[in-house]
Amino acid sequence: MKTLDTYNFSGKKAIVRVDFNVPLNDKFEITDETRIKAVVPTVKKILNDGGSAILMSHLGRPKNGPEEKFSLKHIVKRVSEVLEAEVKFADDCVGEQAKELASSLEAGQVLLLENLRFYKEETKGDEAFAKQLADLGADVYVNDAFGTAHRAHASTAIIAQFFTDKVCGYVMQSELDNANKILNNAERPFTAIMGGAKISDKILIIEKLLDKVDNLIIGGGMTYTFTKAFGGEIGKSLLEADKMELAKELVKKAEEKGVNLILPVDTLCADDFSNDANRQIVERGHIPADWEGLDIGPDTTVKFADVVKNSKTILWNGPMGVFEFPNFAKGTEGIAYAVKEATQGGAFSLIGGGDSASAINNLGFGNDVSYVSTGGGALLEYMEGKTLPGVAALEN
Repeated sequence: MKTLDTYNFSGKKAIVRVDFNVPLNDKFEITDETRIKAVVPTVKKILNDGGSAILMSHLGRPKNGPEEKFSLKHIVKRVSEVLEAEVKFADDCVGEQAKELASSLEAGQVLLLENLRFYKEETKGDEAFAKQLADLGADVYVNDAFGTAHRAHASTAIIAQFFTDKVCGYVMQSELDNANKILNNAERPFTAIMGGAKISDKILIIEKLLDKVDNLIIGGGMTYTFTKAFGGEIGKSLLEADKMELAKELVKKAEEKGVNLILPVDTLCADDFSNDANRQIVERGHIPADWEGLDIGPDTTVKFADVVKNSKTILWNGPMGVFEFPNFAKGTEGIAYAVKEATQGGAFSLIGGGDSASAINNLGFGNDVSYVSTGGGALLEYMEGKTLPGVAALEN
């Protein structure tokens, strides 16, 4: 796989798949710039070499063609400021205007194309659409969008076949390097923290990790399926009834492999799914009938944090509770503080994108951990051992 440092972009026009799928508020202001800032080194390398860059991305999930709230025009000004370069904008990602703007690009200039997902052909991996993107006049294809590397979309995988020169961007390279460090060179003790709502979303990664970790901490909504499987009362909490036998099997497998599988010992539960609901702390398996668990309890937070602080390698994917509600965010925040403290003590910590990344960034700890992944789903699939189409396309 060609990497940026082995390629000279002098006099070259690069078409770069970036991940500018950033959150916008109702005034179309960016509320988290992490993904934009992440791509700066890749674009600057192209420009500093004497090349030009055509950037393409998606934003949100538009249903039927163009939608104002998903237009990339809203981020052009900020992208320009972050890149410290003028960014031209094409109000379509293919067609005559895009072609003209792309062909007139000079060394050191940047063009941002309109949202790729305004065309259904993008997510369908349509070859003719990929060819239209390739025909904008670029000499080289660069993929720096790890967050969509697990999708065989037109711009992430199919387009690569139209280029002799295809290069892995710095974000993509860092993501793969850090994931491989966790998978193949983890210093022990190695602790994985798995949160989130469903066992079914994490089953493959949990099974994979049981062969690698010393400690497996399980928090979030999926813990209630484990509790119910062993006869506990969970009230109205999240439950995957068809996964209870699987939960028992995972506990058994952990025992057989000598993995310390750690479940919550207490729960913060509520009588309604809202921040202002009545709250009480109960022991695991003792949630009243009309209540539901929305966060790990204080004793669990201390127990989990102690394990994390004594680890040398940490992988965290998924929150400990409904952290969007301030009253149910303490468990997730407690884990974040513990990961920060362990990292400061010399541990290597990888935060697995999605909600975990949001929690770390919202607390201002982004620079206090080893690496915050930009791709939750892609990282999980890579660590599960699956082939990512966006990565495979750069290798062929």
